[in-house]
Amino acid sequence: MIGPRSYGAAAGARGARRGCDDADVTEDGSPRGADVFGAVDVHYLGTGGARAALVAAPDALFSTVIWSKTAMAAAAAPYRPAEFWRRELPPVRAVCEGVTGLALIVVDGYVDLSPAGQPGLGAHVHAEFGVPVIGVAKTVFRTAVHAAQVCRGRSARPLFVTAIGMERSDAARLVAQMAGPYRIPDALRLADRLARGLESPTLTAATSRDGTGIGAANG
Repeated sequence: MIGPRSYGAAAGARGARRGCDDADVTEDGSPRGADVFGAVDVHYLGTGGARAALVAAPDALFSTVIWSKTAMAAAAAPYRPAEFWRRELPPVRAVCEGVTGLALIVVDGYVDLSPAGQPGLGAHVHAEFGVPVIGVAKTVFRTAVHAAQVCRGRSARPLFVTAIGMERSDAARLVAQMAGPYRIPDALRLADRLARGLESPTLTAATSRDGTGIGAANG
């Protein structure tokens, strides 16, 4: 079982060692072969499309953001109760495609919706990318009684944490220790602002679902 401190420290060290060669980068500007820990969020636009944001860090606690990017999905699927993942997965897929070295993805929502394993967004992200996924939900879902409750900062309102590819207890400890003094970890707060268009990503946006149009780092 991997504890939050050892997991984050070991991964951060690996990322630091692998990411030292500035010339060895992928087409999206991230270090080739380095461990990338990502936090994602999606915002739905009035035009009917969606903007997804990905915030990347070299460690599981997101102590430092190394780059961020956004991607657009032309149309969002209609909302279906308990099937929110149908709307969220296409833009999440768009923003994560082409990123190498993903070691962990943190999503705004649930991994699974019941102790029996009814799949939520995080389970589908895990199936898509094959890496551990932590779900951090801000509101309770009535059947997700298995979710670990995590209070952060001075807030008495818990976050509801689920996971796949790692122990839920380890995921809860990671979320409790993620960077930021507030209820929502800083990485997810930034992903939300990027998805809403309130901040600009450090990388140019991916403009298509198949990963084409991903640019190099700005500036």
